[in-house]
Amino acid sequence: MRPPFPPPPERTADLRRRFAEEARSERPDLATLCLLLGAQADRGLDEAGIDAAQVELDRLAGMLPFRPGGARAWAGAVRDLLGERCGFRGSAADYQRLESSLLHAVLTRRRGLPILLSVVWLEVARRAGAPVYGVALPGHFVVGFGGAPGEAGEQVLADPFDGGRVLSGNDAELLVAGATGAPLDPSMLVPADPLEVVVRILNNIRAWAAARAERSDVALWAVELSLLLPSHPARLRYERAQVLVRRGEFEDGAAELDAYAEVVGVVDEGAAEKVRGEARAARALLN
Repeated sequence: MRPPFPPPPERTADLRRRFAEEARSERPDLATLCLLLGAQADRGLDEAGIDAAQVELDRLAGMLPFRPGGARAWAGAVRDLLGERCGFRGSAADYQRLESSLLHAVLTRRRGLPILLSVVWLEVARRAGAPVYGVALPGHFVVGFGGAPGEAGEQVLADPFDGGRVLSGNDAELLVAGATGAPLDPSMLVPADPLEVVVRILNNIRAWAAARAERSDVALWAVELSLLLPSHPARLRYERAQVLVRRGEFEDGAAELDAYAEVVGVVDEGAAEKVRGEARAARALLN
């Protein structure tokens, strides 16, 4: 399978406009955001491909039983369909592939990172009427069914990366302890909203690209999509500037560094001057 590369500029501009509009809508749609992100990553994903991915989610939802019961019954029904019959799950090798963070590719390969497999679980179960939501445990995204903390009803957690295995309380505690060394806190079990999920996906992609100097194109579009979200840390502008400089776009990188220095200077003039120095160094590389 060929590695995915971004589309041409005119396609990119349209995708980013739509991504920003969806992210700022009253009720952002998770599948739409993930597919627009995927089209930004993979020039092979056209409008027909985006539609086909949505149709596949609908098709899978139609294979679930009608109202199987409570939270535990829903978790079992989705596990039986997606994990057992369809073979969606993950492995350590999936962390090395960009496709593991792209919804359309995960639907085709039936392999992916925990958070993208969870998106499949969420979108299929939601379409079928399940009481389902994402749970952003530190280091490992899972899916919750039933009542969230503070709500009536049992909360049942399932791990799509492990084929949808239903987790005991001890399993969740071990996942958190393995990622952070800290105990599980009830605040970690609250539902994640769609934008929180997208932020985490983009963070994963930026981390993947940071380890691969030859894929600075991925690092750039991932940080630029992050900047289109309604809420983002100012330091993302510094990250974008660094990527531009690494790509040899010295003037654009220097301009971004200067803009970031203006923001930082309001609270820390010393740090701002250091960033301005980086901008001067970037411009010097033009000579």
